[in-house]
Amino acid sequence: MNIALIGYGKMGKAIEEIALSRGHQIVARSNRKNPIENIDFTKVDVAIEFSTPHFAVQHIEYCTKMKTPVVVGTTSWDGQLPYIKDLVIEKEGTLLYSSNFSLGVNIFFELNKKLAELMAPHREYDLRIDETHHLQKLDAPSGTAQSLANDILSMNENLNSWIHQENSLPTTAKSQFGVISHRKEGVPGTHNVQYSSEIDTIEITHTAHSRKGFALGAIVAAEWVQNKKGIFTMKDVIKIKTI
Repeated sequence: MNIALIGYGKMGKAIEEIALSRGHQIVARSNRKNPIENIDFTKVDVAIEFSTPHFAVQHIEYCTKMKTPVVVGTTSWDGQLPYIKDLVIEKEGTLLYSSNFSLGVNIFFELNKKLAELMAPHREYDLRIDETHHLQKLDAPSGTAQSLANDILSMNENLNSWIHQENSLPTTAKSQFGVISHRKEGVPGTHNVQYSSEIDTIEITHTAHSRKGFALGAIVAAEWVQNKKGIFTMKDVIKIKTI
């Protein structure tokens, strides 16, 4: 498989290492010094996009224009997802996107939804989400934390919104919960969902030990999406069934 890496930072380099170990070729690398327009897409089977929220949408547009399947791991561009979905469908393109490509995180998503369903009747518990990442992470809260928060809202009709703050718990209104972001040196990614009452605390946590899990997931997704048309997520790749 010939891969174009759109975004060649630490994540791009981790993806490259695993791609080569699985017998794939990196035929193009794009960053700010080498924009996507310089890539010869006739040699590309799949593009893997890990750049910044500011550039993600235009990168997806360009890959769709070039009839190249694109796997997108950049987060915090969701506001334009309806437009992108319409574009990909109109152009008969291929998009696979996820807020997190780790197999463990996608299992964690399902655990979070099931826990939210079980906790919905128990209003005596206060809910919070904490996420911690390395200092170089540009978006806050993380895309994974946003997915966790939105999945909770979908499973608990007593909650209608969440509010974010860095380093400390935000003041919340009724039917609202807080998401807290922390940035620390050398932390690949930790997410904690906590329900706490006067009697006890229930929590689930996912801790990434390195970027390798995210990188491997992106490569597996790229392998899976070849020769497919449409819009997919990591759930399609790993075939997780709702618990």
